Amino acid sequence: MCKFIQDLQVIQGFVLPEEKLCLHTTWRIGGPAEVLVIPATQEDVLNAIRIATLHSKPITVIGNGSNLLVADSGVRGLVLKLSGGLKSYSFEGNTLRAEAGCLLPGLARTSVALGLSGLEFAAGIPASLGGALLMNAGAHGGELGNLVQDVLACKLDGEVISISSERCNFGYRQSTFQQGEYIILSANLRLQPGDKAESLVKIKDNLERRKNSQPLDFPNAGSIFRNPPGVPAGKLIEEAGAKGLQVGGALVSEKHANFIVNTGGATAADVLAVINSVQEMVWQKFNILLHPEVRKLGCFRE
Repeated sequence: MCKFIQDLQVIQGFVLPEEKLCLHTTWRIGGPAEVLVIPATQEDVLNAIRIATLHSKPITVIGNGSNLLVADSGVRGLVLKLSGGLKSYSFEGNTLRAEAGCLLPGLARTSVALGLSGLEFAAGIPASLGGALLMNAGAHGGELGNLVQDVLACKLDGEVISISSERCNFGYRQSTFQQGEYIILSANLRLQPGDKAESLVKIKDNLERRKNSQPLDFPNAGSIFRNPPGVPAGKLIEEAGAKGLQVGGALVSEKHANFIVNTGGATAADVLAVINSVQEMVWQKFNILLHPEVRKLGCFRE
């Protein structure tokens, strides 16, 4: 066992050398992490980044793996998976304080059960709170950033700071956390009193729409491209003739053109080839460049 792995044994959570990241992404794609750490506590996070820095190892943070394309060769250094680890939450009045590893569907349902409204839109988003904050995840007209009071995060030097909602710079699928300077530990979300029955109906309707419009029968990473102003990306992709485009096991969904599904055995290279082809086809037909929402991790040859 190398010294890096030995030092990580102080972690209370899981330390998994050479863990296949395809087991930790919703696309079921990705090579191994040099070491995957699932922290049990915020102190684990601080210890992990301290040890990685001591050994000059790069640090990569993931949530529930729902918006990621991991290279087939894997990811060097420390991969810190917050989902499955940092999962405590509490309510104080209308405020929900939750750690970054909490899953959005669970937070949404618990909030509604307590008579609080605001998270209904998130009941079908298969993301951790931290990953959703990074991307300012949204659906059905709602965005997570609109609920944030403040975020507790740590810098890569281990300093823990509170960041106000204004300083998070939330925008359409954007936040200041995408710059890689912070690791989200927890957040305070401002909810409001609601009608439990109405909220449950809203969640049911949202989940039904998701089921009817998205290819949930195959591993996927959610929407691939951001919507350009005024037009859905899926509409552009379909009208450009890219629906059904396939490379290896990666297929542009026939059900929703802004989804690329893993039909079985798809590699990251397959997905990237499809993404590049779709971008080219839409550009040629509409002179519009589609920008991917998915994050790429690891080394890609393009």
